[in-house]
Amino acid sequence: MAAQKFCLALDLKDDQNLIAEYKELHENVWPEIKKSIQDSGIEVLDIYCTGNRLFMIIEGDENFSFEKKDAADAANEKVQEWETLMWKFQQALPWAKPGQKWILMDKIFHL
Repeated sequence: MAAQKFCLALDLKDDQNLIAEYKELHENVWPEIKKSIQDSGIEVLDIYCTGNRLFMIIEGDENFSFEKKDAADAANEKVQEWETLMWKFQQALPWAKPGQKWILMDKIFHL
């Protein structure tokens, strides 16, 4: 069982063709991308979509950190290639900082 859970949000460009292409790419994520996710300590990563809004749930082991993942991703040419491709489809949330993609969400309720 994962030691940590994070929820993040991001928007896609509001274009049905781009959204369909984005979903298709995620049916066959490159093996190098899957490996980089697993190597970072992420045990489960799910992405949900409604309209053009994306919602990601990450479950990471006790060693996972966004700082370590960001550093590893920056040094990985294939991850950088994937991220550049993804930006064709993605757009920052209105409150995102410059260059920020996925925004960490605050948990406001638990049952």
